[in-house]
Amino acid sequence: MEIRDEKLLKLDSILKDLNSMVVAFSGGVDSTFLLHRAQIIRKSGVIAVTIRTPYIPSREIDEAIEFTNSFDIKHKVIDIAFPEMIRGNPIDRCYLCKKAIFTDLLSFAKENDYQFVIDGTNADDTGDFRPGIAALKELGIRIPLLEAGLTKKNIRELSRKADLESWDKPAMACLLTRIPYDTEVSDGMLRLVEEAENMLFELGYPGTRVRLHGDLARIECMPGYIEKIIHNPDKEHIISNLKKIGFRYVSLDLEGYRTGSSNPEKRAK
Repeated sequence: MEIRDEKLLKLDSILKDLNSMVVAFSGGVDSTFLLHRAQIIRKSGVIAVTIRTPYIPSREIDEAIEFTNSFDIKHKVIDIAFPEMIRGNPIDRCYLCKKAIFTDLLSFAKENDYQFVIDGTNADDTGDFRPGIAALKELGIRIPLLEAGLTKKNIRELSRKADLESWDKPAMACLLTRIPYDTEVSDGMLRLVEEAENMLFELGYPGTRVRLHGDLARIECMPGYIEKIIHNPDKEHIISNLKKIGFRYVSLDLEGYRTGSSNPEKRAK
């Protein structure tokens, strides 16, 4: 038996012990796999809850709804206003956001007689700047993928084996990660970034980030896309569209997309 499969057995054991649960469902690779597995193990004792806020891409919400509908999984979308305590995009915004959102999820679970709230953080997430994990632990949120030692690679492999279309889905973080820390965030800034990334997605550049620096758009794209953008006629179309959206300057980050590129320790290097 492969180590990956041993971890899957451990995950199943954890889920069996949880009885009824609310799965915090973003629609990403990790939470999709966790929800799918929880549904197999617990069936009627599972409900997916997706949080909709101004800084979550609407495409993610739509995909979450589509997935739960296709697998006939109980699902609820809860709208939450932009928490004013993170309007200034502080360095601990992830901690503050998770604390607010998961407090609401715990209330939902209690009101609807679910015993646990679970999150899709994986074993790789502990190696990056993730203050949100501290908030989850403080609130008593269970983190089954992390507890089972499942890495992102494991989860993609298992998702592919389970015929989940999300297995090769690019990572997607909230739109606040596109804006520098300690910057006052407006809804207009978030829509600017979302529109820019949707345009690039539709042109065939999934997973591309558009980082906002005043009126400059800094494009971080996946490996192989830099050459494509530079030499493709799409370049002029991309520049023209980004300027129509509202950017004055357009730059292509030659380092490409990398997780946590705005994190404090990475900015200092």
